[in-house]
Amino acid sequence: MIHEFEGKSEKEAIDNAIESLGLNRDEIDVEILENKKKSFFFGGGGKVKIRVHLSEVQDEFIEPESEAERKIQQFLFEIVSRMGFEADVELTGREEGKLKFDIHSEHSAIVIGRQGKTLDAFQLLCNIYAGRIDEHKLKIIVDAENYRERREAQLVRMANKVADQVRRSRSSRLLDPMNPFERRLIHTALNKRKNIETISEGDGLYKKIRVLYKE
Repeated sequence: MIHEFEGKSEKEAIDNAIESLGLNRDEIDVEILENKKKSFFFGGGGKVKIRVHLSEVQDEFIEPESEAERKIQQFLFEIVSRMGFEADVELTGREEGKLKFDIHSEHSAIVIGRQGKTLDAFQLLCNIYAGRIDEHKLKIIVDAENYRERREAQLVRMANKVADQVRRSRSSRLLDPMNPFERRLIHTALNKRKNIETISEGDGLYKKIRVLYKE
């Protein structure tokens, strides 16, 4: 899968790619497509355009078994389509009380959104819809290009790195806002770290986690 990103510098373009795709720098292959440097005499800002190559994620598709599954799949497809993007929506996971749908699109970076917030919005809508049409209260997971698994791994690495910094400095660090699932992931990852405590701060769905040093 190929994605293109822009920035005022090569670093900014790569940072945009990393944030959007939920990856680390060593996990992407970057190709410079365009590098317009800022002109001193004629003005105008610089612009760097890059292409990021990702290996294709091969999902095993599952055929919907019930009317509810078919309706949820169609509902998600219509949401993405109404955003103006061509995409396929496939059922790729089924556990007791839980379904996973994957969105496949050339515009997956936009479908995922910054820190996965667009995916979270799709997932919230699908869970609300599923609650209305199915009495079994199915939990719906919406993903694209294995973003959620990559994001989880990235968050755990980040959390442990911050915990190391907090232990050395004997201070605290406030992390970026996260959804409830991501916060639970951080709390769990750092729960057994020596001299480390985590607390959630803020209101609403997206709260911040403070990583604290404790004696």
